[in-house]
Amino acid sequence: MSVTAFTDHISVEEYIAREARSAEKHDYVDGAVYAMAGASEAHNTIAANLLGMLYGQLRGKACQPFGSDMKVWTRTAQGQCFYYPDAIVSCDPTDQGHDWREKPSAIFEIISEDTRRVDEREKRFMYFSIPGLLAYVRLEQARALVVVERPVAEGWITEHSMGLESILELPELGLSLPLAELYERVRLQS
Repeated sequence: MSVTAFTDHISVEEYIAREARSAEKHDYVDGAVYAMAGASEAHNTIAANLLGMLYGQLRGKACQPFGSDMKVWTRTAQGQCFYYPDAIVSCDPTDQGHDWREKPSAIFEIISEDTRRVDEREKRFMYFSIPGLLAYVRLEQARALVVVERPVAEGWITEHSMGLESILELPELGLSLPLAELYERVRLQS
């Protein structure tokens, strides 16, 4: 998804109020508001596959998956942001009752060349500040490649799952996601 910036700077409270009334989604980056643009067919297919798999594997468990309409609120010394990831998994029972999550356990972004810079830098930095985040997962849109970053005592480790025969394992959430299913019906680049 690409974004368009608006020039007005607003408070968090004003953003929350505006977003509740808006027919369109907007990211919020320390007072700046960015309109979200539409996504490609491949992006939508991967997102649907992912959310279906998350719902199926988390049914009856404490963790709950959400699609791209659930915001994530991050706060650091550098500022506050609201983003709309492509999917999240929320396991904290105290983080409920509003249109955002502050303590997601996993965040999923579907990457395109248009969104790569923001997803791999800006959002990554803000997501890494979330206490209790167990995995930041980036799914490539044009090829069967998934990058997972997990916190460890020394910082964050990066793992790759590549090819349709691979399986994205998220044992901390009890998830096993075959890439063949994640990328089903997607025309991949050779």
